[in-house]
Amino acid sequence: MNSAQKTIQYLNEAHASEQALTRTLQAHIAMTPRGAYRTDLERHLRETESHATSLQQRLEELGESRSMVAAGVGALQSLVGQALALGKGPFDLLRGASGEEKLLKNAKDESATEALEIATYRALEHYAGRIGDKKTARLAASIRKDEERMLAVLQERVPTLVDKVIRAELKGEPAYDLAKTGAAEAVRGAGRSAGRTTKKAAKKARSQARGTARQARRVPGVAQAEGELKGAVASEQDLAIANYDSLNVDEVLGKLSELSQIDLAKIDAYERKHENRSTVLSRIDSLRGNEPWPGYDELRVDEIRKTLARADAKQSREVHEYERRHKERPGVLQRAEQLAGNSSG
Repeated sequence: MNSAQKTIQYLNEAHASEQALTRTLQAHIAMTPRGAYRTDLERHLRETESHATSLQQRLEELGESRSMVAAGVGALQSLVGQALALGKGPFDLLRGASGEEKLLKNAKDESATEALEIATYRALEHYAGRIGDKKTARLAASIRKDEERMLAVLQERVPTLVDKVIRAELKGEPAYDLAKTGAAEAVRGAGRSAGRTTKKAAKKARSQARGTARQARRVPGVAQAEGELKGAVASEQDLAIANYDSLNVDEVLGKLSELSQIDLAKIDAYERKHENRSTVLSRIDSLRGNEPWPGYDELRVDEIRKTLARADAKQSREVHEYERRHKERPGVLQRAEQLAGNSSG
């Protein structure tokens, strides 16, 4: 491996790290109420997206194609542990510890990520400087300063977050408001336009609101958070399974695989609040997971087939596996299997 190839390796690792952090920040913002901490996260999300763009541009300047940048030359595999550790989406919001405790854990995870990124960019900066690649060295130094600034901000926030945990869990004075989280605001924002229209335009407004909500759910974590939010305050009539309270465990289990991720999250929150049956919750856990792509559960069969026409073999297999575990629609299963076979051949 020559010096240019080593530079590309390090840049790819940094780029993959920024992509992973983007998804993590989106999920954390979705579960964070309005305030200084969320403002910090939103600002750093914009910085992180900018970092990823700058790294990609530098890779292309060095001859790395866009497809290779996206693949990361295996760098994503080296970050799987980090992504799994930090990918605590808002669907876990109502489980276990208080909301205050979850925000503190998020801040600690974010601090660990920032420390790793600082070391990554310091190494890249030093390496690029030693081989005379001044442009890469300047880029690494600039991004490193942003990461150092964010780490300092997080360290300042941690004591405040600890104080909130003490008030919530030791003094019985919780202040965490699920209705003020980023996910809740995205859900409410999707429906506001309906209330501002005349009766004559109500049908059109409802359609627009549904479209906006559907678009919002394409942000990673929002669909699951919306389900948890609605499930926490839902009545039986709000659930996707009719007459839910009158069904026994086997009857509920038989209907779960038909549900979208948002409805599974909704049932999960409702079940935990009421009967809290371990068999039902375990089955929901086995069905919950990432859609093949954000917004998948919102799509009709024809829309999925149209998107599959542009998918590669890996994504076609993911669609087949997800569909097989959930709705088992023949039109999707057959098309996904066909495309996966054609692409691999």
